[in-house]
Amino acid sequence: MRTLELAGVQVPVIGQGTWRMGEDRSAHKREVAALRTGIELGMTLIDSAEMYAEGGAETVVGEAITGLRDQVFLVSKVYPHNASRRGIAQACERSLRRLDTDYIDLYLLHWRGQYPLEETVEAFERLREDGKIGRWGVSNFDVDDLQELANPACATNQVLYNLEERGIEFDLLPWCQQQRMPLMAYCPIGQGGAMLAEPLLNQIATRHGVTPAQVSLAWILRQDGVIAIPKAVRPEHVQLNAQAAQLQLEAGDLAALDQAFQAPQRKQRLAMV
Repeated sequence: MRTLELAGVQVPVIGQGTWRMGEDRSAHKREVAALRTGIELGMTLIDSAEMYAEGGAETVVGEAITGLRDQVFLVSKVYPHNASRRGIAQACERSLRRLDTDYIDLYLLHWRGQYPLEETVEAFERLREDGKIGRWGVSNFDVDDLQELANPACATNQVLYNLEERGIEFDLLPWCQQQRMPLMAYCPIGQGGAMLAEPLLNQIATRHGVTPAQVSLAWILRQDGVIAIPKAVRPEHVQLNAQAAQLQLEAGDLAALDQAFQAPQRKQRLAMV
């Protein structure tokens, strides 16, 4: 598995997302097994959030990493309404209990809210000094938000990025690359599968002997400093995600995809889900 440096640690360029995990109790064992399989395949970065199933996803992650904590780079996110000095400390403790660990490698502000960034950063730094988190970062921040933050300690920005949502390529992605701030791409293969039905995507996948989802992941990873965090529960999907890190798209593939999914020609509002 290819790696890049995030928060001072080498992490895989494809990790594991957990959005929508923990919502269906009947799927609990399958979700735990999927995450463990992903770890075995080298996808040792696991992303979660207190928002996901209101902590349910973190509980799934906590069970999945039992006995494997030292192998895993854990990312979680705090609600904006908990991003005060006192609120972050309390939210972090709840996440630690659900994750069944004594530290989170990377703790993110899920999106901007009512509290000043200075207050949130102060709370993050206190958690870091106390050993509760390794580093901190943000999610769903646009260029102006990052410029206002203006803090070199921010380790990453996690945003929506896939073939259908390329808005960040106009200014946000280049800005992060210039600052050498790794960017984490959530929903890298879209939502609901509609994108994966695109005929061209399927033609390219067939030519390479892979799946459309793998082409979508390889397309994202063509960019320097980008980590994809797809979610998968079925074992075969977990394996295919891991294998996508080795797929190299040809120049003709990329040109054709640019025609089918056009890059932004002007500034766009940051997309979120």
